[in-house]
Amino acid sequence: MPISSLNFRAAILSLTLLIVGLLIWEAAIPAQKAVGELTEYELLTGGGQPKAGVPPPSQVIAKAWEQLSDPFYDAGPNDKGIGIQIGYSIYRVLVGYALAAVIAIPLGFLIGMSPLAYKALNPFIQVLRPISPLAWMPLALFVIQDSEASAIFVIFICSIWPMLINTAFGVAGVREDWVNVARTHELNPLKTAFTVILPAAAPTILTGMRISIGIAWLVIVAAEMLVGGTGIGYYVWNEWNNLDLTSVIFSILMIGVVGMGLDAALGFVQRAVSYAE
Repeated sequence: MPISSLNFRAAILSLTLLIVGLLIWEAAIPAQKAVGELTEYELLTGGGQPKAGVPPPSQVIAKAWEQLSDPFYDAGPNDKGIGIQIGYSIYRVLVGYALAAVIAIPLGFLIGMSPLAYKALNPFIQVLRPISPLAWMPLALFVIQDSEASAIFVIFICSIWPMLINTAFGVAGVREDWVNVARTHELNPLKTAFTVILPAAAPTILTGMRISIGIAWLVIVAAEMLVGGTGIGYYVWNEWNNLDLTSVIFSILMIGVVGMGLDAALGFVQRAVSYAE
């Protein structure tokens, strides 16, 4: 079956499942009464008007249209557009992610190329890697005393391990005969690393970077719920405090869309550096 035909059929099936799911969701939510239709008892008790109930998809779509029509408005500290909130979150993720890459990739090269470095550093990695990134937040807030920098530090901590481990694994897995050819041509270790090992290990390194960006985007939402101020995580928490579940569901969908975009971007880079052995 041609790839284009398979992709088309998959897209049709996905769209069909989406429409069916939305129709079931819409039908499952009881219709709300208008205010004029409520009895005096219902007005006093809140009956017939499930304000805090799960909204139907039609309300979520209307909220999405409202928010996306002006995503960058700024009406004060607690009232910013979804575009501004996502922008703050992406900035924190990219800064922490870039700092992690600067440390993880060179260190992963060292571990992958040196059995001594692997044996010396592996115990520290195995102890620190399982610690939840959010467990570092109280310590970061106390030491750094800045919520923005603390959130970036948490992203750094959660991003570094997948990149470090995958880089070390990819470097250690480079075929020995390729390295021997470099030695035969009397290449120095630095040139060998850049011209032989890096291209061979690049797909594995990009896999670690792709895992890291997904974890970083997941963690920033929880971190921003704790530190507050700005960001998509703060937006979700603020709307929950306002009992606006329509905005909560809309923001959850936006988190998923942005996360998919970040993963797709790194997936494109990963495919670009892949090669057939």
